[in-house]
Order: sequence, then C-alpha cells, then structure tokens
Amino acid sequence: MTAQVDKDLKERLKSAIWFTVGKIVDEECELLGVNATPQYIAALTELVYSQAVTLATDMESFAHHAKRKVIQPDDVLMMCRRNEGLRDVIEEYIARRQKA
Repeated sequence: MTAQVDKDLKERLKSAIWFTVGKIVDEECELLGVNATPQYIAALTELVYSQAVTLATDMESFAHHAKRKVIQPDDVLMMCRRNEGLRDVIEEYIARRQKA
C-alpha cells in the first residue's frame, strides 16, 4: 500500500470510530442527564483507536508466531486470556458462528 492510501484508510477508520463513539456518548449522556464536551469525545476516540491498533498488532503477532498470515479466532481468544467474562462471550460467539 502506498503511504497516501494508508493515511487515507487511517483517517477513514478514525472518522468511523469518532462517529460511533459520539453516538454512544450522546446516548449515555441523555440517559444520565449530563453533557460531554467535544474534547472528551475526541480523547475517547483517540483512546479507542489506539487500543484497536494495539489489539490488531498483537493479533498479527500471534498469527505470525503460529506461522500464519491470517488472524484466526484463536488469536482473538489469546487477546482476552486475562478477561474471563470477555473470553466467555467471544467463545460463545465463535461457537454460534461455527454452527451457522
């Protein structure tokens, strides 16, 4: 990929995250009767984006370590190995997808 295409994809992803985070924050603020500043939404968007990049990089590393080029469900499960609740939800989702 060229640097410009990579930059464009990164910006599109950040925009999508900003939109989604904004919607969730608006819904929660309405339920709680509070307001959130645009700076808060921007900071939360950066946090979510940064976490997504870290997760993606780690899952790529797990796949590479297993001598694979494609991320598999086991790599996702590896990411949540310290969070039993999340692991249970993801295992349940994977089981449903495999039955379908």
